[in-house]
Amino acid sequence: MFSLWLALILLVIGFAILIKGADFLVRGATSLALRLSISEIVVALTVVAFGTSAPELVVNTIASVKGNNAAAFGNIIGSNILNILVILGISGIIYPISSGTNTVWREIPFALLAAAAVMIMFNDQFFDRAGGILSRTDGLILLFFFVVYLTYVFGLTKTRSADKPDLTRLSHFRTVILIISGLIMLVLGGKLVIDNALDLARYFAISEKIIGLTILALGTSLPELATSAVAAFRKKSEIAIGNIVGSNIFNIFFVLGLSAVIRPIPAPAGFNFDLTILIIASVLLFLIMFTGQKRTLDRWEAVVMILLYIMYIVLMIWFTG
Repeated sequence: MFSLWLALILLVIGFAILIKGADFLVRGATSLALRLSISEIVVALTVVAFGTSAPELVVNTIASVKGNNAAAFGNIIGSNILNILVILGISGIIYPISSGTNTVWREIPFALLAAAAVMIMFNDQFFDRAGGILSRTDGLILLFFFVVYLTYVFGLTKTRSADKPDLTRLSHFRTVILIISGLIMLVLGGKLVIDNALDLARYFAISEKIIGLTILALGTSLPELATSAVAAFRKKSEIAIGNIVGSNIFNIFFVLGLSAVIRPIPAPAGFNFDLTILIIASVLLFLIMFTGQKRTLDRWEAVVMILLYIMYIVLMIWFTG
């Protein structure tokens, strides 16, 4: 028999386990990366971004295996919109976020390419009979772009190795324990989250897509929020923005690509609206780098981004309600 309070409690517990598991994984993996003398931005774009995207990866993998494709789609697109407009917005209010030339001209456009690629793949009925669906072939293409991205990032180690990250280096034993325990907690927390979120959706007669775009997106993006907010407070702009841009790229090219390979994802109703918002948010982030202080997200711009997210939520509820 379904219990509303039990489902809510288990959902909160699931998110708590997810967040702590991601924290363990980030700390362990970052310590491991530091032994390779990798630069701060490379750590942010790879290790930290992957660690903070681990909740999306686990939740989406479980959702895809169970056939909950609308939740899988909504989780990724909703998380990416939230990452740009809210998490970077909050981080920018804490302290203006400055970025390097590579971030502006290569990494942010790469995140925009990811969003545009999904939009094209979901609307490829003019070129593919399987239009309106993210097929396994589409998933493999996204994974190919992910490999291209990783090749680019690892190439940065040759040109940006002088900037050593101000992060903690742990013992070999503690590093391994953190990574293993983090992975176990992610799997356990992910199962609790997806099972109970879907139970709540059915109880309140809410679509899986809306649950994915809101509850799942917010819950799985909490590690990004914690990481970027703390980085902004410590005036580590490269970590703050690199984490978000890297996470968005990971979410689409790797997580959504892997989800589509596991099980093709049909286009949820009204999906173009949310993808358009994500593309607009990505373009906005690029343009902001040229307004106000150059290559910097100023506080007033951060406030505008948060207001735009509130408008998006209102419009989403309006059109779906």
